Amino acid sequence: MTGEQIKDYIINELDSEPRHNCTALAEAINHIAEEVEYDSFALMQLLLENKPIDALHTHSYGFHTANGRSLIEGMQNTYYEEIQFYVD
Repeated sequence: MTGEQIKDYIINELDSEPRHNCTALAEAINHIAEEVEYDSFALMQLLLENKPIDALHTHSYGFHTANGRSLIEGMQNTYYEEIQFYVD
């Protein structure tokens, strides 16, 4: 997944303007996707839209499970580590 794909998704599918560095966001999502060996697109939807991933058991009764929180926090932490390498 690339930063441009994320930017296009946010603009066209979510009808919003990106507020974060999409390249650093792509790096963070791809990093976690590789770690858990799962689709980066689904992880992006979890992060941006809170869309459940049944195979990873991210939600239970509409709330995040420990695994869901761990995935989201992992992407957020990796994003903040990556963002220092980019200047907008």
